[in-house]
This record gives sequence, C-alpha cells and structure tokens, in this order.
Amino acid sequence: MKKPNYGKIYTDMIMAKFPEKMDSCTMLISKRNLTAMDIIMLQKKLFGSQQKESNEKFNQRHRSYDMVSIHKILKYQKEQRLNNSELARHFNLSRNTITKWKKLFSNLP
Repeated sequence: MKKPNYGKIYTDMIMAKFPEKMDSCTMLISKRNLTAMDIIMLQKKLFGSQQKESNEKFNQRHRSYDMVSIHKILKYQKEQRLNNSELARHFNLSRNTITKWKKLFSNLP
C-alpha cells in the first residue's frame, strides 16, 4: 500500500491557509520521509490550540504510528522518566496503547 505524500499535502495546506508559517515548517516538510512524529509536530505548529475537543477526539481515532515513532515515544518516556499516564497525557494517547507498545517492544535499548 502506498503512503500519502504528506510533504506535498502540508506544503499545499501551508501555502493556502498559513503562508506566514512556511519558514518554521520548511525543515520538516523538506524531509524525504515524514514520520508520524513529524506529522504531529507539523499539526502543533500549524494549528496549535485551534483544534476543538471534538475534532481532537475524531482525529485520535484515526491516528497511526510507525515503528520509528513508537520507539521515539518510548525512548522519550525513559529519558524523561515518565510513567505511562504522564506519557499518555503528553502525547494525547491511551494508557492502554502505551502498555501494549511496551509489551510489544520490550527489547528497546
């Protein structure tokens, strides 16, 4: 299955709605392969606190993470010494999701 070209999607979106934010997002957009973490960072830069609660709940159901992003999230937890609840709040995830990831990827360095 082909992945969407997020670079093109976000470039078009920035040009149409947020041309003033192009400079701050150029580095992320210019990456060859955008990870889920890159997409989350772009979302925060573009929309910030504009997102409504109902919109966030809808988006949360359709969010998916690749292996690299999962490893970064779990590595962040170790570095910051966060428990599952704190990490879940920080990344707006379910505690059950974090527990599942930790079981699946318990062999992290």
